Amino acid sequence: MNEEVELPDAATVLFNRFRKAAEDRGQQRLRRPPKNVSLNSDPRNVSQSAPREGAGAAAGQQGDLRDPKLLGEALQTLVRTRGWKAPVAVGSVISRWDQLVGEAIAQHCRPETFEDGTVVVGCDSTAWATNLKLMKPKILDVFEKELGQGIVTEIEIRGPQAPSWKKGRYSVRGRGPRDTYG
Repeated sequence: MNEEVELPDAATVLFNRFRKAAEDRGQQRLRRPPKNVSLNSDPRNVSQSAPREGAGAAAGQQGDLRDPKLLGEALQTLVRTRGWKAPVAVGSVISRWDQLVGEAIAQHCRPETFEDGTVVVGCDSTAWATNLKLMKPKILDVFEKELGQGIVTEIEIRGPQAPSWKKGRYSVRGRGPRDTYG
């Protein structure tokens, strides 16, 4: 008979030992506020308790604001309470570009800047710039679905920068490259 017994990790055991010692000294635990209470309010004024879902809470155990949380959960709470959703999404557009638009497009088109909801994309050929202009509504839909509504409102697409044929201080308008140079 090979039954696997799941042992608690050392951090949980130590944390529960400290919690028990504090309760034995008569210290009361602060309960997690209900969902309609702001995280900025004083947790000692909250009279109700809510069961904790997530790390550190066993079945039937009450949660606490001081209980350890998963790192992702803590970061999401921080981003939400500080109002950093848009700046984080800006970094997400730049860093997740390959994932958002696909590898084929990402090889030929790169985001250059992102300001005021507008992503400026530079393409390595006019063919890719034209193709991306045709795909703009689909790409905006992907951004809205992945990043949230109103984060990316416009995509400005730029083709490759042409070389300058201007030499010297003076130039004549309309005299660009010709088929012959002589």
